[in-house]
Amino acid sequence: MKLSEKLITMQYVLIIHEVEKYEAWKKVFDRAESIRKEAGERSYQVLKYENEPNKIVHFSAWTSIADARAFFDSPRLVKIREEAGVKAPEFIYLDQLESGVL
Repeated sequence: MKLSEKLITMQYVLIIHEVEKYEAWKKVFDRAESIRKEAGERSYQVLKYENEPNKIVHFSAWTSIADARAFFDSPRLVKIREEAGVKAPEFIYLDQLESGVL
């Protein structure tokens, strides 16, 4: 099998949550960068709803879904979310089927 024919799959987490105040959340998020990396997060994007500045979407690539679940379900992260003012996060765990650039 040629290198170009290898199937490379990534695993992702999509988190949708409201925060009390974006600036406060972002400070906590940035401080947690090293523990996110250590847990298996490989890249991320932070997005917001167009007309709701405190409704945040965190989309990230992970080494595995198991690593992501262990991290997000940990008591340490529950405490960090409370500190950051996160309200009722929704976690969606995703396996990549395909990607492309147009």
